[in-house]
Amino acid sequence: MSLLVKICGLSTRETLDVALAAGADMVGFVFFPPSPRHLSLEKTFGNIMDALQPDILQLHGKETTARVRDIRQKFGLPVMKALPVETAADLSALPGYAAVADRILFDACAPKGATRPGGLGAAFDWHVLENLDLKLPFMVSGGLNAANVAEAVRVTRAGGVDVSSGVERTPGVKDPEMIREFIRAARATQLASPLPVYGERSDRLGDPGEGDSPRSQLSPNSQQEPLTPTLCPQGRGEGDETARQRGQKN
Repeated sequence: MSLLVKICGLSTRETLDVALAAGADMVGFVFFPPSPRHLSLEKTFGNIMDALQPDILQLHGKETTARVRDIRQKFGLPVMKALPVETAADLSALPGYAAVADRILFDACAPKGATRPGGLGAAFDWHVLENLDLKLPFMVSGGLNAANVAEAVRVTRAGGVDVSSGVERTPGVKDPEMIREFIRAARATQLASPLPVYGERSDRLGDPGEGDSPRSQLSPNSQQEPLTPTLCPQGRGEGDETARQRGQKN
């Protein structure tokens, strides 16, 4: 099974189509005004849940373990919790979140004074995760690009990677060819590294355009936290409009 690849912060139909055609397993959209990738969406969280019908809830704010547990129980869906990392000391919170979440996303800590928690193009020291003993699936993000994604996977043994600014020409503007290059580089890591990689992997080993139906992930944070729904083109029966349109093209 191959590495899970997520392209986050998409804002145009063109780049969405490029990411899906190139074989992305997940595509994300940001609903957080301070971000240059923010998409205006005047809907309540409940309406967004109804519209997207997410399979997984991604929490990228300052949720406590109790909050994560409550969200998981309220919506009856798996949860992926983002955990900012700078040093090994930041992993002290991991056992608590691992007890209530279904997946972990390791991201770089935002610098002091930052207006948003992610999408800043900053990487963390991947060696912090080098000897990590975590039973849950996990992904890494923060400062990834086509040139360093292989090293990030080699060091962390992560089962997935999440990129945003690393595939942009300017902040908030995705570059189609950079998206393709990143996905190619990420996919190549499984050929270069024969050792086992941890975390949930993708089943997409063939043509990424062969009738896959998108699933969605949603980050149900408060108004002070970023909201990042993610569509995951891995079939679950009947798809939504995006899936039907992709099927017509292939």
